[in-house]
Amino acid sequence: MARLPPTPKRPPKPATPRELRDAIRDEALRLGFDAVGFAAATLTPEARAERLAQLTQFVELGFQGDMGWLGERTPERVDPATLWPKARTVVSLALNYGPTIDPRAAQDQREHGAISVYAQGRDYHEVMKTKLKALGRFIWDNYRHSIKVFVDTAPLMEKPSAQAAGHGWQGKHTNLVSRRFGSWLFLGELLLSAELPTDTAESDHCGQCRACLDACPTAAFPAPYKLDARRCISYLTIEHEGAIDREFRAALGNRIYGCDDCLAACPWNKFAKAAQEAAFLPRPELTAPTLVELAGLDDTAFRQRFAGTAIKRIGRDRFVRNVAYALGNSAAPQTALPAVERLLEDPSPLVRGAAVWAFSQLAPEAFERQRLRTTDADLDVQTEWRASP
Repeated sequence: MARLPPTPKRPPKPATPRELRDAIRDEALRLGFDAVGFAAATLTPEARAERLAQLTQFVELGFQGDMGWLGERTPERVDPATLWPKARTVVSLALNYGPTIDPRAAQDQREHGAISVYAQGRDYHEVMKTKLKALGRFIWDNYRHSIKVFVDTAPLMEKPSAQAAGHGWQGKHTNLVSRRFGSWLFLGELLLSAELPTDTAESDHCGQCRACLDACPTAAFPAPYKLDARRCISYLTIEHEGAIDREFRAALGNRIYGCDDCLAACPWNKFAKAAQEAAFLPRPELTAPTLVELAGLDDTAFRQRFAGTAIKRIGRDRFVRNVAYALGNSAAPQTALPAVERLLEDPSPLVRGAAVWAFSQLAPEAFERQRLRTTDADLDVQTEWRASP
């Protein structure tokens, strides 16, 4: 939740609720948002109970994995008015980050790393927050209505609010699907103290389609509209802090940060548009970086290379862990094996453990000979040496 700094007082502009809504919409579009919608902040008892039941079941089944915060502050997550009692309207904002090509094509370049579309440009949290605060400043300066600014780091369920505001619907892959932008939208919200006319909620248009569910490499969807994050490649490569379960390592392929498969498979992407926000344009060094090069990054080089991107958030060790698994999947021992052998001596046990697995995949005979002589002091790394290739 971001707070706006104080501003010199001046008389607010008189405006009817409809005039205020139109002024906010116009300013949001001027600031570069691709879509803006309005929904009531106060839920009906039925809607609140439904959201609470869905989130509670998700947590009780353990689908959140290491993301323990999803089980915290549950009443605030499901109900904007509980999060901020003064809220009367949710202003839902969306930024399009649509790619120019199908991101799944990167998986065919096995000696290169595949990075999720959303992370190939500047960190969207910062881009979204800057625009949201500018819109909030406009509202406060001109109309003197209290506001709260949210990006997805705050305990607010943004996708149900976006659906209520008419942006799209929560598809079977649990992400928002838009008839205008496909599956490629970043979301942010303003909670507003004024009660404004609302937009018509979007209905579900998935029908019988299950393309997104069938596209998942790790079967992370136990049922339509339900995600077990513990099996999701995006979760495993970004949120999960330890070694990735052996069950999923081969399925990672060359994905070293996130996974776009379920999003890219959505047929509604035929209406998607390429991102216009310059900050979301892919950096050349992030579209298809070589795994061998990335394996050589120390902490300083990692921070320099990924400054200003979402990738920097996970830290060097977790990122190079992902790179090591990808090297093991590259089927290119001539180029990959020297890099993996260097990672066997890495200061991080997390990286060394991943390198052991990669070594077993690239050179199983050499692995059998070396594991009899290993003296690694870390128990988790020892376990990797003892495991079968």
